[in-house]
Amino acid sequence: MGKTKTIWRNFVAILVMVLPVKSQLNVGFYSKSCPKAESIVRSTVESYFKADPTIAAGLLRLHFHDCFVQGCDGSVLIMDENAEINAGPNMGLRGFEVVDDAKAQLETLCPGVVSCADILALATRDAIGLSDGPSWSVPTGRKDGKISISFEAEDLPSPFEPIDNHIQKFAEKGLTEEDLVTLVGGHTIGRTDCQLFSYRLQNFTSTGNADPTISPSFLTELRTLCPLDGDPFRGVAMDKDSQLKFDNSFYKNLMEGNGVLESDQRLWSHPSTRDIVKRYGGNLRGLLGLRFNFEFKKAMVKLSSIGVKTGTEGEIRKVCYQFNKQ
Repeated sequence: MGKTKTIWRNFVAILVMVLPVKSQLNVGFYSKSCPKAESIVRSTVESYFKADPTIAAGLLRLHFHDCFVQGCDGSVLIMDENAEINAGPNMGLRGFEVVDDAKAQLETLCPGVVSCADILALATRDAIGLSDGPSWSVPTGRKDGKISISFEAEDLPSPFEPIDNHIQKFAEKGLTEEDLVTLVGGHTIGRTDCQLFSYRLQNFTSTGNADPTISPSFLTELRTLCPLDGDPFRGVAMDKDSQLKFDNSFYKNLMEGNGVLESDQRLWSHPSTRDIVKRYGGNLRGLLGLRFNFEFKKAMVKLSSIGVKTGTEGEIRKVCYQFNKQ
């Protein structure tokens, strides 16, 4: 009974944290104060995407890492030796130049109006759409945070952690197990380094063998890409079938033992997430792809509403990489 009460109190606390914030964000927040805000962000993303389509995955990861620390407030964008950007889990984050470029244009047109946090949320939506993924209406009105501390980003979900840890970390942000599986589906356009999964390919858990959940054919492919004496920083696509297209093939790969990261593959074996993977990656690919797109849109709106600052809680930075001078 005591455990049930604790769970209920935690659930209520999450609702109190998340729901009031959502009500303060509005679709079209800048329709009068800066009518061209969303179109400028979109055109900026299009320009960078045309030059390098992998920037879409970079922006998605950047937005996720922003929202999971201090809320979706642009704190990950701060360039300072003690800021979040220098935390271990934030190694290799990309997309800063897209946000900075859009911000510079908007400061010329509408100085002091559009936040960096909103630019990142909008840019992520646009990048997913350009990758043949879904588009959605992004509630805006976020303020930029005034705090960015590296150690606070050290507890981001890790590919080395058990799924139960991921479930708990997502729950602390008001996100469900379905949200977890859905958002991880963004890895369909993602890349990772050999060093983050090569331990699965040889002497996994000191058994002398590879991780048995990897299919034999995929194991051969991964060992070729990441040999024992290879470059630990070599990039590998997390969706071997469509690495530049946002679709549900990522889940089919998990069902066939073709997940790159251990934490991704464990979604298929964990009892709380297996059925969700199956719903997205089963045989009815076209229909299930539509379902994934629909659920991904909803999950992204929830993600981008975590812990946002509004009103006097934050500021509108003049440049995204540093706080305003007081």
